[in-house]
Amino acid sequence: AELKQAGVAMAVVDALSNVDLLALGSALADLPLITAGSGVAIGLKPSRSVDASISKDAAKLPPAIGYKAIVSGSCSTATNVQVAAFIAQGDVSGGAAYAVDPLQLADGIDVVASALAWAKEKLQRGSVLIYATAEPDAVRAVQANLGVAKSGEMLEHALAAITKGLVDMGVQQLIVAGGETSGACVQALGITSMRIGPQISPGVPWCYVESFAENLGGLHIALKSGNFGGTDFFISAFDVLTP
Repeated sequence: AELKQAGVAMAVVDALSNVDLLALGSALADLPLITAGSGVAIGLKPSRSVDASISKDAAKLPPAIGYKAIVSGSCSTATNVQVAAFIAQGDVSGGAAYAVDPLQLADGIDVVASALAWAKEKLQRGSVLIYATAEPDAVRAVQANLGVAKSGEMLEHALAAITKGLVDMGVQQLIVAGGETSGACVQALGITSMRIGPQISPGVPWCYVESFAENLGGLHIALKSGNFGGTDFFISAFDVLTP
């Protein structure tokens, strides 16, 4: 209220506990626009009424078609577990995984071409995972060898190029794991707007990009921050799109 009276048009606020989120819910109830992490819904739920007739089909997206792929650059604990679970289930689900080695990138090896050549054969069999996810010790070793900034920049550039190549191959159901990786991939794909669809897990919805590319009906995409999602996220996420 004090900020409004002072003529402040936009504000950034933070929270330390659910008590703060509940207070924010009341404070934000009448604002025309807010953007936040999923936690803000805790406070908005009791303070903002929703017209069920309007929201009934709000999360409905067009039917999913095309190949399925996952690109992971996050090295968070949760993503490491999700990658391991996907690899362990590969024989059962038909999925396959390919590890991107940053040291090969530094040596000038065309990792992007190798990853895409591998994926071209595997996509018809099931979902594919291309990942640079690694345990902390491995990450530190690469950073010590290449430098933190250089190693990160190389990986994001490579993963973005791989993502674009996958979509060009016919991938229309895409999961991207990692905040920086998501940003790089969205930019490489030229995505400017998305329709938000059903929730896969708290804070991670499927989204849809209309008329994404020539001769394609659109692109379903999920952008996941590192520590979001359960152990089987990479295995079960595509089930949410099943008609």
